[in-house]
Amino acid sequence: MCGTAGMFVGCAAVSFCPRTLLAPKPAPVPEGDEYRSPFGSWYERSSVRVAPRRVLGDGDGARHFFSPDMVAVARHPLVERMPPGVFREVLLQHLYRYLDFTAKLEYLVVNRTVAGIAHGSVGVELPEEMRFDALKIYCDEAYHALFSADLARQARDLSGVAPVLPAEPFFLRRLREIQEGSPQEFRPLVELVFVIVSETLISATLADVPVDETVVPAVREVIRDHAVDEGRHHAYFASFLRILWGQLDERARDFTARVAPSLIDAFLRPDFDAVRAELRGYGLDADEAEQVVAEVYPDEVVREFFRTTAHQTVRYFHGLGVMGRPGVGEEFARLGLVDGAV
Repeated sequence: MCGTAGMFVGCAAVSFCPRTLLAPKPAPVPEGDEYRSPFGSWYERSSVRVAPRRVLGDGDGARHFFSPDMVAVARHPLVERMPPGVFREVLLQHLYRYLDFTAKLEYLVVNRTVAGIAHGSVGVELPEEMRFDALKIYCDEAYHALFSADLARQARDLSGVAPVLPAEPFFLRRLREIQEGSPQEFRPLVELVFVIVSETLISATLADVPVDETVVPAVREVIRDHAVDEGRHHAYFASFLRILWGQLDERARDFTARVAPSLIDAFLRPDFDAVRAELRGYGLDADEAEQVVAEVYPDEVVREFFRTTAHQTVRYFHGLGVMGRPGVGEEFARLGLVDGAV
């Protein structure tokens, strides 16, 4: 606790805390780093402005609820040999998790931070246009949460299969642990950097599912809508990271460099315990569930996924010189985010 408002995930007031979050007097935007808004066509192209509601049809139950190639456990022989209804539910439960992850990321984390950026309470001096664009992101992310919850409800009603979800997404638990293990003064910065990470990682899901015609159209369309919006958000937060870095003092820069790889890991790392529990729910015993996890998620596969997904985000941090700080390059390599020590 900060003494005024809770400085941890779950505090609704964090973006509006009256304490200065990052620095007592933010420096002006560095010269030569002018902001170029990626939202020039927002009113004409954003999904919240122009996309219709995506609706599942009566015939959609015969199609996949998610791309089988994107659901690792669905391709394991122990799962493939189970009755067809189980395979269908594996894909459906993956859709539920994806939509739940998206909705909770947007309204529990991203939009709280974006509201603070728009409000001017995150301790970073920004151009007026950048703060105004934060309101557009706020609208986008709220709509992403809405259409994710809407589609999950439709899928439940169409399939008759209820979602089996953890009480709290794994990324949220990991984020809270990192915040609680950080110095009090830097806990707001942890969430700010986490949002930058989440908005600049490049997910194959956003690119691949929309073109998989075996997947129900409403799912493809929702993910396509999301992808179009996230391209603008990515450009925005790449600029935001440069401006933020330029206004941090050396202690805050050192902390940011050291915590960044853990935050990328927190966002990307699979929840292996939840996967094991799901597999047990389909009738596999403990040894079989462990076998599936070990064979589907070998270390080299997980590390390759991390490197591919985080490549652009790591480039942004590398461009700030974070890898030259003691131990930082080694930590990126230890977590599989880069090849070898940097």
